[in-house]
Amino acid sequence: MRISQDFAPTGPDTGRTARRRPARGRAAAALTAAVAFALVLTGCGGGNDSAPKPASAKSSADADRVEPLAAAPAPKLPVTVDSADGKKVTIDSTDRIVPLTGSLSEIVFTLGFGKQVVARDITATFEQAEKLPVVTRAHDVSAESVLSLKPTIVLADTTTGPSEAIDQIRDAGIPLLVVEPAKGLDDVGRRIDTVAEALGVPSAGTELKERTEKRIADVQKSIPDHADGKKPRVAFLYLRGSASVYLLGGAESGASSLLEAAGAVDAGKESGLKKDFTAITSEALAKAAPDAILLMTKGFESVGGMDGLVKIPGIAETPAGMDRRVVTVDDGVLLNYGPRTDRVLTEIVEQLYAKGGTGQ
Repeated sequence: MRISQDFAPTGPDTGRTARRRPARGRAAAALTAAVAFALVLTGCGGGNDSAPKPASAKSSADADRVEPLAAAPAPKLPVTVDSADGKKVTIDSTDRIVPLTGSLSEIVFTLGFGKQVVARDITATFEQAEKLPVVTRAHDVSAESVLSLKPTIVLADTTTGPSEAIDQIRDAGIPLLVVEPAKGLDDVGRRIDTVAEALGVPSAGTELKERTEKRIADVQKSIPDHADGKKPRVAFLYLRGSASVYLLGGAESGASSLLEAAGAVDAGKESGLKKDFTAITSEALAKAAPDAILLMTKGFESVGGMDGLVKIPGIAETPAGMDRRVVTVDDGVLLNYGPRTDRVLTEIVEQLYAKGGTGQ
């Protein structure tokens, strides 16, 4: 199970409850369930408005906007597609679309269907979607809010919940497609293809997939050679200071694929952490020994920026803490694995390989 702006184990991302929680995520869910209610109260951002803002890569100027394809596609409908929950779903109209995760919204808008989207999940933070009505409450879907908008198609993923809301929308006769969530770069093309097929524009999906994959490959070509032959070790931390949530990412955090694509080593994974997240301890950080720390921007702000970060036990003693070296990426895009992932990768590469990294 991964933590992202779309979804977190119950707790670290304002309390969405997984509709279907894979076995590998149950341990993390148990770890974080105790802080769920506190996070609903404190909100995703947590923190301190006066906290220092981290420097950002040049590409972050466009981080809150999506870039639609040049030509708006003409859907060929009806289509019948396979839903990830085993259902067959027939879609005969894209006039009123409700994507129930931020990453699915990103794909829909980028395919050119922004004008047909009539609502958003709280995690759809990009500029083109910001004025749409929100149909989630602390990430839980409000079936009544969705149905009141008379959607012709609803898009969800296997982490969307509660299950009662999903069933209520389906029982009302609304076509609802469940998409497998993304866990890494290999899932980018699959997710784009799935959404494009459901919207009746498979060729537009192919175009967007090829554009995205080319841009990701171009970013990877810009990664500098490691003079000493050693890849930088980067630990992904999930922080919500206002709720005292301090987690170290492991093999299933969702960040490994990005870090490896950026020419780095996921320090948590490499240190032997096999699940998604574990509570930060001095011992775990010492074993991970990161050269840099990857953070969501709001998480960094929620602990008071760099000065607050190094007060978390164990961080000041790591190479990253001693060098005050962090990499920050916007919460709403970091782990989406979609059409803006090339920008995410650009930010990581530019900050990671800048002299000293962010936070000097």
